[in-house]
Amino acid sequence: MGQTHVLSGAVVWLAAVPVLSREEWLGSYAVSLSPQQVIAGAVVAAGAGLLPDIDHPSGRIANTLGPVTRTLCRWVGRASGGHRHATHSLLFAVAMGAVMGLLATHFQYGWWAALYILVGFGLRGLGLDFEGHPFWSGLKDCAAAGVAIYLMHGLDMSFAGYAVALGCLAHLLGDCLTPRGCLLLWPVNWRMETVLVPRTDGRVERLVVVPLLTCAAVVLTARVLIGDHPISWLS
Repeated sequence: MGQTHVLSGAVVWLAAVPVLSREEWLGSYAVSLSPQQVIAGAVVAAGAGLLPDIDHPSGRIANTLGPVTRTLCRWVGRASGGHRHATHSLLFAVAMGAVMGLLATHFQYGWWAALYILVGFGLRGLGLDFEGHPFWSGLKDCAAAGVAIYLMHGLDMSFAGYAVALGCLAHLLGDCLTPRGCLLLWPVNWRMETVLVPRTDGRVERLVVVPLLTCAAVVLTARVLIGDHPISWLS
């Protein structure tokens, strides 16, 4: 479900921040983030948690902007070999992280446009819609994404590539726990799966996975808001 992918993207990012902050582990690739940047990264990672499904012509992304996104997803699906092929690989996650990182550091307007789309994806994935009113639901998501972008406009988002890559990775890991798995090493035709969630949108996902991810997101966010610095989590 979209909710699972969005929540898992945010959780994986929040859990990874302490590691990303360790210079002794990552050297010059380490990042030092303020609480505001960590929360902004969680929003980005949540949206990126849906990115791999850009190959799905009837998924949450496809229904974001009506025929525009449905056509886009159909084209991407055909070009990538179908659902859960090229876009569900480690190569795709790394590529998306590199592209978004490049936009964030060198192409400001392109980055803000990409960020707006990512936040919109995240909101769509959460599924907090007005039942039976798709227009007002879309308008609400667009307005909320605009507010989020405004709140982030003063932050240094040069770390965003990490958030996007981790959001995509969370999606891949989640799909590997369901039937069919993912071609993580695409173009190698080796589908990886360890089925712990027997059915998408089934009882296990709704009653176990989503509540656990929600609790994890709340706890990790609270740690960010009340802590002096995310690196202290590992101290």
